[in-house]
Amino acid sequence: MSDSEGAQPIGPPAFSWRRLAEVLFVFLRLGCTSFGGPIAHLGYFQTEIVERRRWCSAAEMGQIIGLAQALPGPASSQTGFALGILRAGWLGGVAAWVGFTAPSAALMFGLAYGHRFLSGALAVRMLHGLQLVAVAVVGQAVLKMRRSLAPDRTRMGLALAGCGVVLLGHGGYVSLLAIALGAAGGLLLCRSTNGLEGSPSAETYHSSLSKRAGVWAAAAFVALFFLPRLPGSVAPGPLIPVFSAFYRTGGLVFGGGHVVLPLLEDSVVRPGWVSQETFLAGYGAAQALPGPLFSIGAYLGASVAGASKPLLLGFAGLVGIFLPGLLAMAAVLPFWGTLRENRLFGSALRGVNASVVGVLIAALYHPLWTDTIRSRGDFWIALAAFCLLVVWRLPSWIIVLATVAASIAGW
Repeated sequence: MSDSEGAQPIGPPAFSWRRLAEVLFVFLRLGCTSFGGPIAHLGYFQTEIVERRRWCSAAEMGQIIGLAQALPGPASSQTGFALGILRAGWLGGVAAWVGFTAPSAALMFGLAYGHRFLSGALAVRMLHGLQLVAVAVVGQAVLKMRRSLAPDRTRMGLALAGCGVVLLGHGGYVSLLAIALGAAGGLLLCRSTNGLEGSPSAETYHSSLSKRAGVWAAAAFVALFFLPRLPGSVAPGPLIPVFSAFYRTGGLVFGGGHVVLPLLEDSVVRPGWVSQETFLAGYGAAQALPGPLFSIGAYLGASVAGASKPLLLGFAGLVGIFLPGLLAMAAVLPFWGTLRENRLFGSALRGVNASVVGVLIAALYHPLWTDTIRSRGDFWIALAAFCLLVVWRLPSWIIVLATVAASIAGW
């Protein structure tokens, strides 16, 4: 059995330059092709990492997603970071983040210098076509993950309860509340006599990150919140205040995606660093690009008014907004191998996994469906894209091109 098709990893993965390069290029390809936002990215990860390459089991994937949903930061990037660590150690985690983020970050850097070209009827039609693709991709992700994470009536009930919490609640913490209620439901309703099912290596798994490294990551996560932030204008010396503003934003976001945007607006528009027009142009572009939405940090940092070194500030914004989420995941992973063998933790995490399905269903309905499906034509285009994905299983790039073309033609 080949390395990329082998069984689940047992113990810390042995360092291998080949594995490291493999992780980098796999996630670089995902970064170039993963349209649809953070929820859709998880569907792409499920297909590429679990089904095609078998780097981990569906249960392990679900556990990582549950952890990422419960932590602050971008869930899809945190999931990719953790999958890279499982495959090739901590350098593999860094390689996964770099590969998945680099394409969209490079495009956002470029757009910081040319956002005026993002207006016009054709751009609007293309953007709407990509949003219709996102509806189909998220629908496929919900279908796949329901089968693996909510396969019975009890866990499907927890999923529907989590969906209701997200849809009826308000604020950026409703996803965290749904996860917490799912954990409580798992403790009450998903009892078992052992730890987590679904992986033959569950009893011998150990993170390649040491517990000491986890403690240091937790300490860094907290310490960077107190990094000095200069008041008022970003000049002179803008690097520290820009990094601090983006770090604080990334460290306070639960649910990722759309939740980060109002916090970013408060951090960069209100103090006058970026105009409202520039901010909205970047938001629209980020929706149309593959890869993580948090890459908008590169665009906003590079767009700071009056900055003499826009690329440096763009890099500060990019690293600042991602770093707290990655540190949070690094702090938790070293203790995962011990926790997952615990019976109570296993029951709670089964409930968390089920609630993740509910969060996915809620995200599919709002904001994705409510903001995207505006006519019967939109419905039929999205349904056709979904069928091409699920029934005919065409490559995603073909579906993207076909859906955008249909959106332009039927506008």
